[in-house]
Amino acid sequence: MPIDLSPLEFLLFAAAGVGTGIVNTLAGSGSLVTLPIFIFVCGLPAPIANGTNRIGVMVQSAVGVASFRNFKATDFTGAAWIVVPAVVGAVLGSRIAADLDEEAMNTAIGFLMVFMLFVLTVRPERWIHPGTFHPDRNRSPLTMAAFFAIGVYGGFIQAGVGIFLLAGCVLLSGYSLSAANGIKLLVVFAYGLPTLAVFFWQGQVHLAYGLLMAAFQGVGAWLAARFVVRVPNADRWIHRLLILIVAASAIKFLA
Repeated sequence: MPIDLSPLEFLLFAAAGVGTGIVNTLAGSGSLVTLPIFIFVCGLPAPIANGTNRIGVMVQSAVGVASFRNFKATDFTGAAWIVVPAVVGAVLGSRIAADLDEEAMNTAIGFLMVFMLFVLTVRPERWIHPGTFHPDRNRSPLTMAAFFAIGVYGGFIQAGVGIFLLAGCVLLSGYSLSAANGIKLLVVFAYGLPTLAVFFWQGQVHLAYGLLMAAFQGVGAWLAARFVVRVPNADRWIHRLLILIVAASAIKFLA
């Protein structure tokens, strides 16, 4: 299927891509924007839109990780200790054979978002700090178990997983909120590779739309990484964005 967008649709497509790249890099749940674009603007069936969306997620994650490393915004030392459990959990979660009731799933995610909103707003100083990360904290059995559980959730449901990855990085590993975004992107990239391969194998990817959206999402990821290193009090602004995204997600899934 070729690309068929009017000039106005192309502008909407581009704005959605850049905006999603920024939101996914600094917080998460940007797919709530790109999936409707693929379905209602590009005319893709929902399963193909879901598969196509993974290309942009992979590209923005790769660009984000490279940018955080180049800008020295994240220390990736010891990251494998939490990346590997998350990937194993995601593979397990993706293989869980169950017929999901969409309404029940949306309700469950909505209540998880309400819980995360509570975590974000009670004692916000836990989220806004310069970071007390040491590689040994990633080796903690509790930290590795938590990332394994987050990986299972991400592989099984996916929606909002970035929020939970940030929570694990900040509250358990001790990263600052800004640095945590680099680790989050590395985890998403690592467990997203086999997922994207499955969608390709099943023929549920529109390569042209996926690559075009990925280009714009990559620009958004790069802009977000520059924001982290150049804007004073970036952690405070990211915390506010997280609260906004989580509240909007809770309303969306519970409405």
